[in-house]
Amino acid sequence: MADLHGFNANEVDPTTDLEPIPAGKYLAMITDSEMKPTKSGDGRYLQLTFQILEGPYKNRFVWARLNLHNANETAVKIARAELSAICRAVGVLTPRDSCELHNLPLVITVKLKKREDTGELQNEVRGYAKKEAASGQPQQAATNAPPWRRG
Repeated sequence: MADLHGFNANEVDPTTDLEPIPAGKYLAMITDSEMKPTKSGDGRYLQLTFQILEGPYKNRFVWARLNLHNANETAVKIARAELSAICRAVGVLTPRDSCELHNLPLVITVKLKKREDTGELQNEVRGYAKKEAASGQPQQAATNAPPWRRG
């Protein structure tokens, strides 16, 4: 049981069912990170919580999961590449702890995808870039691709 002394629902607007935010690029920051076990129990993923910093979806949250410890080598390779993009976007290239990536602005690319179990749309973070430069355009995070294949 939890003590709810002093709470009055008449003084607080109730939550509403939150729809996914539209696909697009958003200025955001990582506010939380946690290493969690995979469903199968044979690996771990880094769950990152991103908070949108501006616009009509300010203060909304989206999440990314990076399979950093997994039997599937391809999943690990993808997760490490995403972590590299995040580190480059926030300017922390050799973090010792995921909390070093917190509260630093970056531009995330959010997509919509259907859940396999329910068919409902959900958000998925699919890209990371440096905060907007003076030109007003996000700078591309560095990649290992040759210059003619970038962007």
